[in-house]
Amino acid sequence: MKIVKANAGALTNFEVLDFLNSRGASKDTTRVIAPIAISEYKVYDYLLETAASTQTRESVNKFADKCKDFKVAKAEILNIINLRPSSKVDLAPIIEMPDKEKGETRTIDTDGILELVKDLLPPLPTTDETSEDNDEEETENGEQS
Repeated sequence: MKIVKANAGALTNFEVLDFLNSRGASKDTTRVIAPIAISEYKVYDYLLETAASTQTRESVNKFADKCKDFKVAKAEILNIINLRPSSKVDLAPIIEMPDKEKGETRTIDTDGILELVKDLLPPLPTTDETSEDNDEEETENGEQS
């Protein structure tokens, strides 16, 4: 991997996945001949299971632009894009709330941010739960039932 510009800024998971795709990473069985390191394939495989796999450059850029209206930090926008929270409980650890003891008065419209996430970012990839239901269960002794 060649570093074009050192410390160019933080990347979203989508941008990393897009970069790995451009380098030849894929789920194809011939992927061993691509010029990708094993560690990059591990990152690629992980990112395919996250929100990054369903996002598009247009949806990420549009979301980032609209988020600026909510006065959230760039790092918070990046984390929202990467994690795609769907509730206030998921969003709370991402957004830094104002410290009232220090006199900070920043108000965050969490409902507005969640609505924006729902409208602009594609849903998380679905997992195949039917294959999990068909797996044989192990007994306490480690035997297959």
